[in-house]
Amino acid sequence: MDVDAIVARVWPGRRAAIEVIGGGITNHNFKVTLDDGVYVLRVAGRDTELLGIDRTVEHEASLAAAAIGVGPEVVAFLEPESCLVTRFIEGEIVPVERMREPGTIRRVAQSLRAVHGGPSLPGRFSSFEVVEDYRTTTFAHGADVPPAYVWARQVARRIERARGVFPERPCHNDLLNANFIDDGERIRIVDWEYAGMGDPLFDLANFSVNHGLDADGRRGLLEAYSGSVRASDERSLDLMRFMSDFREAMWGVVQGVVSELDFDFAGYASEHFERLQATAAEPSFTAALGG
Repeated sequence: MDVDAIVARVWPGRRAAIEVIGGGITNHNFKVTLDDGVYVLRVAGRDTELLGIDRTVEHEASLAAAAIGVGPEVVAFLEPESCLVTRFIEGEIVPVERMREPGTIRRVAQSLRAVHGGPSLPGRFSSFEVVEDYRTTTFAHGADVPPAYVWARQVARRIERARGVFPERPCHNDLLNANFIDDGERIRIVDWEYAGMGDPLFDLANFSVNHGLDADGRRGLLEAYSGSVRASDERSLDLMRFMSDFREAMWGVVQGVVSELDFDFAGYASEHFERLQATAAEPSFTAALGG
């Protein structure tokens, strides 16, 4: 990967300062400073299509997020490398503890409501399908899934029946803490590689479980998002918290067999399997699933 060559294609003849910045596990991120501003160059990792990532959909989702003022401005998208260039957002990644505060939850809900009401996306995301796709990919690479998968998949089938039919909306589907930036005015959201038309309650559940929201925090999120707390939404949120961790656990399983990165993917998967088991043991989850 020749980052200098990529930068030269985007800004020919320009002088640029390039530095590596932190980010996700699957991509390489660089901060590029020029005389007219600061940008983020994101170079896709190898074989990310095995994780269900479609870079064309990511580009479209990034454009949509920028159009509604939630995502950063998209400057360029380079093929065949699938490099995405966006404006650098000046701000801070909000600490997890502050994300649990009612005021921050209201701001997050405002941003997610804008996303879910935004332009349609050309791809779909279903947590129920993703976990099966990850299982298939794991088998295809000659590995086995953890024993906990069988039980979790049985629970997931019950969740899918209980969730029923819902209107699909544009969703982010990867609401980890590092993907939120407070620019001083609103909560911005970055990294749209798993975006697609899907279940807004998965997004809300994904945010809540990744930030450790307790029952009061989850109710506060639903109220800020919808204006009220509907019992049906509370039940769906409880169920989709399980699916959020199930997806994350199986993501770790797939990464463990396809990634060359020095990262404890097995430990990552185990952590999320343990967390979904804890969720399943909660009385509210049992009640939501119908006993």
